[in-house]
Amino acid sequence: MPIEALEQDSCPACGAQATWSPARQALVCSYCGTEAPAELDQDTSKVREIDLVSTLREIPEDLRGWQAEKRSVRCGSCHAISVFDAQRVGQNCDFCGSPELVNYDEIRAPLRPQSVLPFKISDTDVRESIGKWYAGKWLAPSGLSKAAKLDTVKGIYLPFWTFDAHVDARWSADSGEYYYTTRMVRDSKGRMRSQQVQHVRWRPASGQLSHFFDDEPIPGSHGVHRGLLEGILPFPAQELVPYDTAYLSGFVVEHYQVVLIDAARQAKESMDEQLRKLCGAQVPGDTYRNLRVDSDYGGQTFKHILVPAWLLAYNYGTKPYQVVVNGYTGRMAGEYPKSWWKIGLIVLAVLCVLLAIFASQGC
Repeated sequence: MPIEALEQDSCPACGAQATWSPARQALVCSYCGTEAPAELDQDTSKVREIDLVSTLREIPEDLRGWQAEKRSVRCGSCHAISVFDAQRVGQNCDFCGSPELVNYDEIRAPLRPQSVLPFKISDTDVRESIGKWYAGKWLAPSGLSKAAKLDTVKGIYLPFWTFDAHVDARWSADSGEYYYTTRMVRDSKGRMRSQQVQHVRWRPASGQLSHFFDDEPIPGSHGVHRGLLEGILPFPAQELVPYDTAYLSGFVVEHYQVVLIDAARQAKESMDEQLRKLCGAQVPGDTYRNLRVDSDYGGQTFKHILVPAWLLAYNYGTKPYQVVVNGYTGRMAGEYPKSWWKIGLIVLAVLCVLLAIFASQGC
């Protein structure tokens, strides 16, 4: 679910609300341009790792809550959950544009983010990048620019979980070495010729591996389409700073919908898969089979973090589309509708070329 401007950071000159400026990397008044003298802790070394095992048993109360009054709403269309200032009303969903927002009440306060990656790419640069991206999509319908209005691009902080673990693994497998023999075969013209035949000589192998997984990312977002989210990774975890609501000022924040225990399970599955590949790479020989990995996980920690993204969401016809940009690196992933008549012209052009080739060969 998204949240916006959890705290009011006032401009020292005119008293209006100051918002985080990616271009100036400071809180800036949107009315008079004055920088607010807020002291933000940007010491990356203070970002906190939390013990996973003990937290899964019982989340401490001091890790809960947004540290500000809030109002939560759920979208009846895409089901994203947004958290706003308690005073804010009349809001459409930032992920799909639907006005079907209903109040969402949680039984207990959510787990608070421990760190945040502040916006670095400005909205001006993002609109320019998206405009160039659309300009290169000539299969898009001619009227797309009216539906995908660049002035509706919004900055959103997305929830992620990151996991650390030190793993000691022992593996065993059948290691295979290729060897070849020669046999005589008859070709399509009935002539005999020699052919090399590959065989595998198997032998047992085993070994061990120690590996540290650092900041394995698991998205907690349901608002951004999953394929697009993967397309704008990575977010540089080494640039995270301690959580402060000042960084959120002027932006929407999505509340996680993937809870900690489910995120930890997904991270474990991802680590297991990577671990098998690492162990498989240690097996000697040309190939292997029957790989078995016995692993011990220790030192498991996690962080709940917020990462920046610029989002353009719109409907074309009845189908929703999104373009999302990494708010720190500028990496972009997007969807767009295709014009069937343009596709038809391509098919027709290809057919004309093929007919011309066949005609010339016939002559």
